[in-house]
Amino acid sequence: MHRGSCACGAVQFEVSGDLPEASACHCTKCRKHTGHFEAGVDVARSRLAVSGGDAITWYFSSEAVRRGFCATCGTPLFFDPPAADWIGINLGAFDAPTGTRLVRHIFVADKGDYYDIADGLPQYATVPGAE
Repeated sequence: MHRGSCACGAVQFEVSGDLPEASACHCTKCRKHTGHFEAGVDVARSRLAVSGGDAITWYFSSEAVRRGFCATCGTPLFFDPPAADWIGINLGAFDAPTGTRLVRHIFVADKGDYYDIADGLPQYATVPGAE
Protein backbone atom coordinates (compact mmCIF):
# COMPACT_ATOMS: atom_id res chain seq x y z
CA MET A 1 0.00 0.00 0.00
CA HIS A 2 1.28 3.46 -0.93
CA ARG A 3 -0.22 6.59 0.54
CA GLY A 4 -0.08 10.23 -0.42
CA SER A 5 -1.81 13.55 -0.15
CA CYS A 6 -1.87 17.15 -1.21
CA ALA A 7 0.21 19.66 0.78
CA CYS A 8 -2.65 20.63 3.12
CA GLY A 9 -4.03 17.11 3.58
CA ALA A 10 -7.53 17.88 2.25
CA VAL A 11 -7.06 15.18 -0.42
CA GLN A 12 -5.55 11.84 0.56
CA PHE A 13 -5.12 8.70 -1.50
CA GLU A 14 -3.96 5.11 -1.31
CA VAL A 15 -2.69 2.86 -4.09
CA SER A 16 -2.75 -0.88 -3.47
CA GLY A 17 0.21 -2.97 -4.56
CA ASP A 18 3.57 -1.90 -5.92
CA LEU A 19 3.96 1.27 -7.94
CA PRO A 20 4.98 0.79 -11.58
CA GLU A 21 7.99 2.39 -13.23
CA ALA A 22 7.75 6.15 -13.49
CA SER A 23 8.04 8.63 -16.36
CA ALA A 24 9.03 12.28 -16.45
CA CYS A 25 6.90 14.32 -18.85
CA HIS A 26 8.38 17.52 -20.26
CA CYS A 27 5.40 18.61 -22.40
CA THR A 28 4.36 22.24 -22.13
CA LYS A 29 1.07 21.41 -20.40
CA CYS A 30 2.75 19.32 -17.69
CA ARG A 31 5.40 21.97 -17.15
CA LYS A 32 2.80 24.69 -16.77
CA HIS A 33 0.60 22.53 -14.52
CA THR A 34 3.41 21.60 -12.12
CA GLY A 35 5.84 24.50 -12.48
CA HIS A 36 8.57 22.20 -13.86
CA PHE A 37 8.40 18.79 -15.50
CA GLU A 38 5.95 16.21 -14.15
CA ALA A 39 7.09 12.88 -12.72
CA GLY A 40 4.37 10.31 -12.29
CA VAL A 41 3.09 6.77 -12.37
CA ASP A 42 0.05 5.33 -14.10
CA VAL A 43 -2.05 2.91 -12.03
CA ALA A 44 -5.25 0.99 -12.63
CA ARG A 45 -8.24 2.94 -11.34
CA SER A 46 -9.26 -0.11 -9.33
CA ARG A 47 -6.05 0.21 -7.28
CA LEU A 48 -6.69 3.85 -6.25
CA ALA A 49 -8.80 4.99 -3.30
CA VAL A 50 -9.26 8.73 -2.70
CA SER A 51 -10.64 10.53 0.34
CA GLY A 52 -11.44 14.22 0.25
CA GLY A 53 -12.48 13.98 -3.39
CA ASP A 54 -14.77 16.97 -2.92
CA ALA A 55 -11.61 19.10 -2.54
CA ILE A 56 -10.34 18.08 -5.99
CA THR A 57 -10.81 20.55 -8.83
CA TRP A 58 -10.63 19.09 -12.32
CA TYR A 59 -9.27 21.02 -15.26
CA PHE A 60 -9.62 19.66 -18.81
CA SER A 61 -6.27 20.38 -20.43
CA SER A 62 -7.48 18.72 -23.64
CA GLU A 63 -10.59 16.95 -24.87
CA ALA A 64 -9.13 13.62 -23.73
CA VAL A 65 -7.40 14.50 -20.43
CA ARG A 66 -8.26 16.28 -17.24
CA ARG A 67 -5.90 17.18 -14.43
CA GLY A 68 -6.87 17.08 -10.78
CA PHE A 69 -5.48 19.37 -8.11
CA CYS A 70 -6.42 20.32 -4.57
CA ALA A 71 -8.78 23.30 -4.57
CA THR A 72 -7.47 24.38 -1.16
CA CYS A 73 -3.67 24.32 -1.56
CA GLY A 74 -3.26 23.89 -5.33
CA THR A 75 -1.17 20.70 -5.22
CA PRO A 76 -1.24 18.99 -8.65
CA LEU A 77 -2.22 15.35 -8.08
CA PHE A 78 -3.76 13.51 -11.02
CA PHE A 79 -3.48 13.13 -14.80
CA ASP A 80 -6.78 11.55 -15.81
CA PRO A 81 -7.88 10.38 -19.24
CA PRO A 82 -11.50 9.56 -18.23
CA ALA A 83 -11.94 7.00 -21.03
CA ALA A 84 -8.92 4.95 -19.88
CA ASP A 85 -8.80 2.25 -17.21
CA TRP A 86 -5.81 3.96 -15.55
CA ILE A 87 -5.02 7.28 -13.91
CA GLY A 88 -1.70 9.08 -13.52
CA ILE A 89 -0.56 10.21 -10.10
CA ASN A 90 2.19 12.79 -9.51
CA LEU A 91 5.08 11.18 -7.63
CA GLY A 92 5.68 14.25 -5.49
CA ALA A 93 2.31 13.69 -3.78
CA PHE A 94 3.30 10.24 -2.45
CA ASP A 95 4.65 9.69 1.03
CA ALA A 96 8.09 8.05 0.93
CA PRO A 97 9.21 5.45 0.21
CA THR A 98 7.63 4.93 -3.21
CA GLY A 99 9.71 1.94 -4.25
CA THR A 100 9.80 3.12 -7.86
CA ARG A 101 12.23 4.98 -10.10
CA LEU A 102 12.12 7.13 -13.20
CA VAL A 103 12.85 5.00 -16.28
CA ARG A 104 12.20 7.45 -19.13
CA HIS A 105 11.64 11.04 -20.19
CA ILE A 106 8.80 11.82 -22.61
CA PHE A 107 7.96 14.83 -24.79
CA VAL A 108 11.54 16.04 -24.45
CA ALA A 109 11.28 18.36 -27.46
CA ASP A 110 9.04 20.57 -25.30
CA LYS A 111 11.35 20.68 -22.28
CA GLY A 112 12.22 24.01 -20.72
CA ASP A 113 15.35 25.77 -21.91
CA TYR A 114 16.49 26.37 -18.33
CA TYR A 115 17.50 22.77 -17.55
CA ASP A 116 19.27 19.78 -19.03
CA ILE A 117 18.24 16.15 -18.88
CA ALA A 118 21.48 14.53 -17.82
CA ASP A 119 20.52 11.40 -15.89
CA GLY A 120 21.22 9.00 -18.77
CA LEU A 121 17.64 7.68 -18.96
CA PRO A 122 16.03 7.14 -22.39
CA GLN A 123 14.43 10.23 -23.93
CA TYR A 124 11.43 10.14 -26.28
CA ALA A 125 9.70 12.68 -28.52
CA THR A 126 6.30 11.29 -27.46
CA VAL A 127 5.19 8.28 -25.41
CA PRO A 128 7.17 5.10 -26.23
CA GLY A 129 5.13 2.91 -28.55
CA ALA A 130 3.05 5.86 -29.81
CA GLU A 131 5.75 7.15 -32.16
